[in-house]
Amino acid sequence: MTRSQRPSRLRLSAALLVLSAGFTGSALAHNPMCECKAIDADQIKCTGGFSDGSGAPGVTLDVIGYDETILVPGKLGSDSTLTFKKPGAEFYVLFDAGPGHVVEIDQADIEAP
Repeated sequence: MTRSQRPSRLRLSAALLVLSAGFTGSALAHNPMCECKAIDADQIKCTGGFSDGSGAPGVTLDVIGYDETILVPGKLGSDSTLTFKKPGAEFYVLFDAGPGHVVEIDQADIEAP
């Protein structure tokens, strides 16, 4: 190998290292997940977590009216669930694990018992 080939080979190795580091970061990323189901006519149970299988205890899960008022402020319990009384007003559920980790579930998308 000549001296002129060495620097280009080093640059190629460095570029591959940077690219592989970028792929590793995206492979380790996890997406938020939240599911809500009606237990009966009055109670709804939501379960939150992440696509890597981890739970989400302590993550904020608020029930918000269409007028943007918080109807039921909450946090997921140690089992990553929260059960609440169905509000009389129209609402959606906001699972908020931080920037880029937010899930909204409209009342129309909540499964009936």
